[in-house]
Amino acid sequence: MTEVVELASLVRQPFELLREMERRSASAQSGVGGTPGVGEWVGVGFRIGEERFLAARDQVREVLMLPESMTRVPGARRWLLGIANLRGHLLPLVDLKLLLGSGRTSLRRNTRVVSVNHREIPAGLVVDEVIGFRRFRADEHNAREPQTVVRCERFLAGSYDRGDESWPLLSLFDLVESNLFLQAAAE
Repeated sequence: MTEVVELASLVRQPFELLREMERRSASAQSGVGGTPGVGEWVGVGFRIGEERFLAARDQVREVLMLPESMTRVPGARRWLLGIANLRGHLLPLVDLKLLLGSGRTSLRRNTRVVSVNHREIPAGLVVDEVIGFRRFRADEHNAREPQTVVRCERFLAGSYDRGDESWPLLSLFDLVESNLFLQAAAE
């Protein structure tokens, strides 16, 4: 087992410092030490109602607290909660559970906003809770769409299954590019 060396202790030994940095870089590339390795998939786990879901890590820009204030949008559907100014950027906030036709999200202490990492469609999806990063082996992916209480079948890209647990994979890009999402004007 390799001894953990503090980089600060090598500040007066530049050659040893470079050697340790190279060792750490090679270790990270091989998947040792917490960096996703070959054949590993990392997603963000979150909860809608009582169900757990995953989103691909590259489809999530960031996870935010629910802003204290937002501006309602006149003539918008009920699931469009409003527009919030987050660090100088306007972000539409969408109640994901209500959008999918499964009732309103209860706004609580654990409620979070999942900011979608889409180049053209900014969106903050309000979810009941963000559970955090979840890592799976590639062979734990199941292409079959699981049954869910939340009506999101058309946005599912299979699931990751481990033991008795099944984590449906929700494609955030498919969701924000869908007509359901893009038609935010109330009828």
